[in-house]
Amino acid sequence: MSVFAIISSAAAAAEEVHGEAASAGLPQLDPTWWPSQLFWLAITFGILYALMSGKFLPAIGGAIEERRDRIADDLDQASEFKGQAEKAEQDYVQALADAKAKAQGIAADTRTEVDAEIAKLQAETDKELEKQLGVAEARITEMKTKAAEKVRDAAADTARALVETLIDEAPTQEAATRAVSSVSSD
Repeated sequence: MSVFAIISSAAAAAEEVHGEAASAGLPQLDPTWWPSQLFWLAITFGILYALMSGKFLPAIGGAIEERRDRIADDLDQASEFKGQAEKAEQDYVQALADAKAKAQGIAADTRTEVDAEIAKLQAETDKELEKQLGVAEARITEMKTKAAEKVRDAAADTARALVETLIDEAPTQEAATRAVSSVSSD
């Protein structure tokens, strides 16, 4: 059956049912105008179908596809940026760890150098103090020797004065010195 046969049989059936509606003044329900209305409906539908399938739907499909591609590209780019950010964070953490290790190494080297410098200065100071101590000990020994000689001389003078006072005779300086030496060495 053809489309026009279906349309004409539908028009005849509608004419019987809607005869009253047509007489009431509703032209769209008047069966005499239905074939032309169906003709223009088919032409309008065909034109709209051709426009939609030929122009509008491909444009909308292209826009949807373009948007889908752009979203996929944006997601790929975001994933790439995330990877770069994670790598940058790892590089930062590694650089920070390297810097800390380097700083600790520098601190250890500096501490070693300072300790060596302190040891060197301490050794020089110890050497200087030993030298001064040796000089002081030599002076003390010399002063002890001189003091002992002066004490002996004073003892000899005192012994000579005592002997002179006791026996009214003055012994010689040599005899007094020998007597004091013999007593002090015992």
